[in-house]
Amino acid sequence: MTLKSHGDMQGWPQETMPQTSVVFSSILGPSCSGQVPPGMGERGSGASSSGDLVFQEGRLISGSLEALMEHLVPTVDYYPDRTYIFTFLLSSRVFIPPHDLLARVGQICLEQRQQLETGSEKAKLKSFSAKIVQLLKEWTEAFPYDFQDEKAMAELKTITHRVTQCDEENGTVKKAIAQMTQSLLLSLAARSQLQELRDKLRSPAMDKGSVLKTKPPATQKDILGVCCDPLVLAQQLTHIELERVSSIHPEDLMQIVSHMDSRDKHRCRGDLTKTYSLEAYDNWFNCLSMLVATEVCRVVKKKHRTRMLEFFIDVARECFNIGNFNSMMAIISGMNLSPVARLKKTWSKVKTAKFDVLEHHMDPSSNFCNYRTALQGATQRSQMANSSREKIVIPVFNLFVKDIYFLHKIHTNHLPNGHVNFKKFWEISRQIHEFMTWTQVECPFEKDKKIQNYLLTAPIYSEEALFIASFESEGPENHMEKDSWKTLRTTLLNRA
Repeated sequence: MTLKSHGDMQGWPQETMPQTSVVFSSILGPSCSGQVPPGMGERGSGASSSGDLVFQEGRLISGSLEALMEHLVPTVDYYPDRTYIFTFLLSSRVFIPPHDLLARVGQICLEQRQQLETGSEKAKLKSFSAKIVQLLKEWTEAFPYDFQDEKAMAELKTITHRVTQCDEENGTVKKAIAQMTQSLLLSLAARSQLQELRDKLRSPAMDKGSVLKTKPPATQKDILGVCCDPLVLAQQLTHIELERVSSIHPEDLMQIVSHMDSRDKHRCRGDLTKTYSLEAYDNWFNCLSMLVATEVCRVVKKKHRTRMLEFFIDVARECFNIGNFNSMMAIISGMNLSPVARLKKTWSKVKTAKFDVLEHHMDPSSNFCNYRTALQGATQRSQMANSSREKIVIPVFNLFVKDIYFLHKIHTNHLPNGHVNFKKFWEISRQIHEFMTWTQVECPFEKDKKIQNYLLTAPIYSEEALFIASFESEGPENHMEKDSWKTLRTTLLNRA
């Protein structure tokens, strides 16, 4: 992977994006020095205001919520920038529920329409109506989940009804509204079906192991019996990652912000069910880590355990080469779990040079500087890609969530004058937009249902069973381990 500096996000004008703080500097540029730029939202030199909106060097950095809402609504001579539409619709839910925002948009539209009607300018009225429909189309396409709420759907119908009244002659606006509504209903139906499907999928079974006899029969299938090619397994893991991450939507990620800011009485508290996709994806990471540990610990012979460890090291390396950092981190985490890490006799037979390189990439020092540099390289490769294989970027999801969390906590939602600190929300939106770009890549690898079925349904050991299997493979080496082993044996005998 060629490591280059992080280029501008495709389709997202860099001039609209502010610099961010030390926590995120290593994501946005090649430097990991951690120098802190001027605070977000501060009115520095070159700042100017337009009504209740404040611009700095041509960039909108703050404004009252009312002014920001008015800035969203088109006029006869104005249509908002698409990046502003996405950013404001995404961030507004921190302050106001989508259905209330839609009601306010409808009110502003009505006021403008009444002014145009008094001027008896029919052509301008049609142009204005077309722009309103375009705004609603962008909203329903970017955030269809907002319209699962009955109040929002009712507001949408109210606005579209008003708009169609000026289009009695040729019906072009009415036709556009019908197409928009049909697309929205199809999107909502698809999401509903996906939710039902996810609810039916069971999590990997948790195998607690039999009492003091956790080793499986020699004939029992393990991962090497299903797939012995590290590249193929890495490709199947990438399939699973992209399928699961594609169910995450921008508003789901914004819940990270809207759920945590209890101090803002106007915030949109959101629906806790919207975080389901985030939790499901996080659970996948944990299951993969535990599966790796299970596959290693349940092997009876040391020679085979060594082979299993080396196999997973190669799988993690192939994940890195693909750009699948989430699976790579899960595999490394599984091998670093105590029941696996303590198998010193087994590890002594492993060629650890490759593993050391992987751990170097995931070194947590300097805010995971090495990982972020590799992520920049993958991002650059994706932006310049000629094939779908080069477009894959699957970041470590837990780190991405923490980045959003700290970006939110470090910078306030409001400035001292009461304005919304929009500079902060530009940056949150930019990172979420980039993440969503990565999730929309179509997996180029051929799917192997047999391998995927094993990865998703193979029983995984509980933490207790992992330790028991580990101690059965290599006995306790010190007093602490002997005490742990004795406690586990007693616990399981009592259960029996």
